[in-house]
Amino acid sequence: MSLGTEQGYAPPSVRQFGVFLDNRVGKLLELVQLFDEAPQVTLVAVSVLDSSDHAVVRMIFDNADAARYLLKQHGFSFSEVELLVMELDDEHTLTSACLFLLGAELNIRFAYPILPTHPAGPLQLLALAVDDHTFAGQILRRKGFRLMAGEELT
Repeated sequence: MSLGTEQGYAPPSVRQFGVFLDNRVGKLLELVQLFDEAPQVTLVAVSVLDSSDHAVVRMIFDNADAARYLLKQHGFSFSEVELLVMELDDEHTLTSACLFLLGAELNIRFAYPILPTHPAGPLQLLALAVDDHTFAGQILRRKGFRLMAGEELT
């Protein structure tokens, strides 16, 4: 693929929901159970950022539209952001991804693992928030990394 062709390229991405919770006993359970009881959506990644008075729960689902609907329906406050999800293996490591992104002067804002239930077996997947996910996706794809969309995570 030539550089000119890549300029219009939009990488596959996933939608992350940052759900704001009061830092009280049982609130995370309440949130997670909401999705356990919803057959149209599966939680595939979660990361909790804690502070003294509230927590931000970062969540990725296989069906962002259904997740958004449920969060709104149950009155949760949340934000949304696009992330890249890349597969790691012996050749395509986190170290090499960091080096390639550093070479392009792209900052990784945060990252966390995804635990997919993929029919091909266990995969090593990492969610990345970067300064420019389109440019980062171009770099990673050019270097042979596999990037995945939300529906590919289950």
